[in-house]
Amino acid sequence: MIPLSVLDLAPIVQGGDAATAFRNSLDLARHAERWGYTRYWLAEHHNMPGIASAATSVVIAHVAGGTSTIRVGAGGVMLPNHAPLVIAEQFGTLASLYPGRIDLGLGRAPGTDQLTMRALRRRRAGDADDFPQEVMELLSYFQAAQPGQAVRAVPGAGLDVPIWILGSSLFGAALAAELGLPYAFASHFAPALMMDAIDLYRTRFRPSETQSRPYVMLGLNVFAAPREAEARRLLSSLQQAFVNLRQGNPGPLPPPVDGFETRLTPLERMGLEERLRCSVVGDQAGVRRGLEEFAARTGADELMVSAQIFDHAARLRSYEITAAAAGMVAARPPTPV
Repeated sequence: MIPLSVLDLAPIVQGGDAATAFRNSLDLARHAERWGYTRYWLAEHHNMPGIASAATSVVIAHVAGGTSTIRVGAGGVMLPNHAPLVIAEQFGTLASLYPGRIDLGLGRAPGTDQLTMRALRRRRAGDADDFPQEVMELLSYFQAAQPGQAVRAVPGAGLDVPIWILGSSLFGAALAAELGLPYAFASHFAPALMMDAIDLYRTRFRPSETQSRPYVMLGLNVFAAPREAEARRLLSSLQQAFVNLRQGNPGPLPPPVDGFETRLTPLERMGLEERLRCSVVGDQAGVRRGLEEFAARTGADELMVSAQIFDHAARLRSYEITAAAAGMVAARPPTPV
């Protein structure tokens, strides 16, 4: 089985708050470290009542400080929201505090709505079209400082901070290939162009100083439970969240409900099937089959597992079952019915 990693949106659940979300994220990261997951990434979103990781680098520090070996990073930082020098300094600081454990994934979307995007950027002239130039600027700050260099990232210059390009379209795939960087595709919520993006990236990849061959990581929703029916019930929280977002009513992650799919209109059902096509839902045997089939179909080098589950104990259990399905840990004996 290929390596598995964790994508955490630090979910704020109904009746919960950000403080609880951060405690749960650290708890999950500690378990994921013991279960053999490769990395633990957090994502930048703004003005989203159900996502607590807006100050992404701060949450990364919280998680890295409470773990020992697992790689921790951003999946990702939305670079157009920030000056590249600021991100270089933030991740140079993280890499100095936790050497050899920090990843920096970069996205070109705002991670929010248009009004909030304007509030974030203020008078800044740049936009998503400047993304390639901003990536190049950011990469330059991690190079060893040159004599007479007027602007340096301190800390940051000369540090080894792996840079990833994130994407849900062909744009990021082409940029990652041109720069010779690893590529992560957001197939867990935008799967439509996944295979095209993978093919473009691998075909056009140009080796770089840091990456000799293409490396593809794909997002995958995985909802695992001792019984498949229970796993499908857990999935309903994410399904509700997507429907609410599409209707313009984002909110905290709702609790699961029985029979949610029977309440959907045909249009809602079709939208969920399209957005959540890259999902594996089931018991340990079903999850193992799903992981193997997805890896074989895509040829992915690594899978980034996302599990937006309302109950924290059920979320931990889902990641544990997934790790067991991948052969990373021994399976826990089933609970008697």
